[in-house]
Amino acid sequence: MASRIFNSITGIGMGLLVGGSVINSALYNVDGGHRAVIFDRFRGVQQTIVGEGTHFLIPWVQRPIIFDIRARPRNIPVATGSKDLQTVSITLRILYRPKPSDLPAIYTNLGIDYDERVLPSITTEVLKAVVAQFDAAEMITQREVVSHKVREALSNRADAFSILLDDISLTHLTFGTEFTYAVEQKQVAQQEAERARYLVEREEQMKNAAIIRAEGESEAANMVSKAIGESGEGLVELRKIEAAEDIALQLAQSRNVVYLPSGQQTLLALPQA
Repeated sequence: MASRIFNSITGIGMGLLVGGSVINSALYNVDGGHRAVIFDRFRGVQQTIVGEGTHFLIPWVQRPIIFDIRARPRNIPVATGSKDLQTVSITLRILYRPKPSDLPAIYTNLGIDYDERVLPSITTEVLKAVVAQFDAAEMITQREVVSHKVREALSNRADAFSILLDDISLTHLTFGTEFTYAVEQKQVAQQEAERARYLVEREEQMKNAAIIRAEGESEAANMVSKAIGESGEGLVELRKIEAAEDIALQLAQSRNVVYLPSGQQTLLALPQA
């Protein structure tokens, strides 16, 4: 009797274990920001897209393929050439996500790693085509126009693969060493030209000042000459007297000057031979 009861309990436990395992394998979860596509061993990829939550499937016959439909960033570096044959290195930052309604087609045609298969190739193609339309200098001065053209062309190319691009931006833009050196030399030449123009303007101002000063002196000399012609030599004699007084005052204040009496022949009054 006890053996029968034990066998019954064992059978019930085994049935519950198997049933629990079957139920567990028939359930799967789709997290927030994700979608699932069901692959059926007999019917292939199903066109029904499964949303977030817990769902049932047929064990060993069906399996879920989970896609992340949230926007994800990716940096893609590209080296290309400009219209004037300058080497340009560009890094493009892309925010991308799959189109939810096309997940079955994406899995069928590209697989779960669709971004690795598509984005590097189409980004390189679009950047090479757009950059070739601009000179190296225009790439700097018209960066917004370049970014807009890249965004428009790349969005159209990605849409053909059911990929949505939420944001596209040029984060890194550098040129070859020869172009960089040429830009530096151009800046140096511009600075030297500005300095030369400043020196020319200064010399011109000095020349004008000298002309004005000479004209003033000439006019003053004419006025003095006219005054002397009208008033005689009195003014000249007066200036001579004023100059003599000033000289005498300076000599009187000097300790190295000695005044001798009138008629003295030598300083020590030595007898004549």
